[in-house]
Amino acid sequence: MSQPTKLPKNPDKGYVALLGWSLAAVEALENFDRRYLVVAPEWAEEYCTANDIPFLPWNFERLNDRSLEIAETLRDKGVDVAIPLYEETVEWAGAINSVLLDNPRLFGQAMLLRDKALMKRRAQLGGIRVGIFEEAHDREDVIRFLRRVNQTLLKLDGDPNDPIHLKAFDKAGCLGHRVIRTPDEVDSIPEEEFPVLMESHLDGWEFAVEAWIHNGKIKFLNISEYVTLGYSVFVPATPELEKYRPAITEQIEKLIKTFDIEFGFVHPEYFVTSDGEMYFGEVAYRPPGFKVFELLERAYGFNAYQGLALAFDPKTTEEEIDAFFPREVVDAAGVAGCFGVYPRRRVVSNLEIPEVTLDDDYYETNDLAPPLEETVTKRTAFGTHWGLLYFFGEDPYRMRDLLKQQEELDFYV
Repeated sequence: MSQPTKLPKNPDKGYVALLGWSLAAVEALENFDRRYLVVAPEWAEEYCTANDIPFLPWNFERLNDRSLEIAETLRDKGVDVAIPLYEETVEWAGAINSVLLDNPRLFGQAMLLRDKALMKRRAQLGGIRVGIFEEAHDREDVIRFLRRVNQTLLKLDGDPNDPIHLKAFDKAGCLGHRVIRTPDEVDSIPEEEFPVLMESHLDGWEFAVEAWIHNGKIKFLNISEYVTLGYSVFVPATPELEKYRPAITEQIEKLIKTFDIEFGFVHPEYFVTSDGEMYFGEVAYRPPGFKVFELLERAYGFNAYQGLALAFDPKTTEEEIDAFFPREVVDAAGVAGCFGVYPRRRVVSNLEIPEVTLDDDYYETNDLAPPLEETVTKRTAFGTHWGLLYFFGEDPYRMRDLLKQQEELDFYV
């Protein structure tokens, strides 16, 4: 890593703890005026010591009797707030911040933001539209739910089933996500994946939102447009999706009120149906995957991790946070997108980026690596991509089409 230039730290600003290891977050805070501390597993210690990065080792297993110990350690060091960088550290942040900020409700809030079934119930109580959902403890529950959903939709014998979605209770994004259409497909679900959340399929346009919150108010709201879920995303969105901005803003305000969020950052996903109704999918209280923070920096020029520090820090002033964020859409220098590459063949030996991609004037860079093994492991549910391609240009429609085209190309041959 190139040695980041350290910005002098302001002792009057907050002292933040980053929960989890992220080089991008570390570099961002090295170049920012907040004191910070990295709380990560022991394997990060050597790197942090070598690069003079303030570090505290901690293993984020399930919350246990020692949970209070880390909160007290951070409090003794003078840390003001903990920032979760990954899904697995969200409830740790809730537990720690309930001590640091002397607000026991923050732990309960974090549990709601981690458990997808509880989250949907809370959203429903707040008058937010959600699809039909239930928990499944075994395969029989899944078959029953599939039948009931399709019965409700008045399907006749011989009609193809409407699919249902299965999701892990507490994993990030697409991990553990399956689409089930027939009872036969239920047999393929391994025992250890239960319990799961089941939900009805929502036909609509799925998109994500990233919102920075300070004193209960939205300070910057980005709409990320998915081209194909699990494959590609770009920011800012096309005018067609941006026209929903007032309605989306209203939904996020409802979310903030329902989940009692005073500060920090939310990353919810929604569906817009053909008649313009908006349905809530889920919400995360941590940075999104697919390098959306990096895309935002490419499009707008601000560092989203620094924005995170501002939104979490109880010592941030209204004037400071207002001056930090640009105006949505109008201040973007262009459209930034990325595409996740999955090998399309069962056996591969080389990484070869197609000429048509390399020659495109929107193409910028990639983080793809040559294959380590020749046989491509079969993807269960939504797998993990092998790397990302990055694009930047002026036209959101051209970006959308370009990202879609990548799906038809072979990068591993």
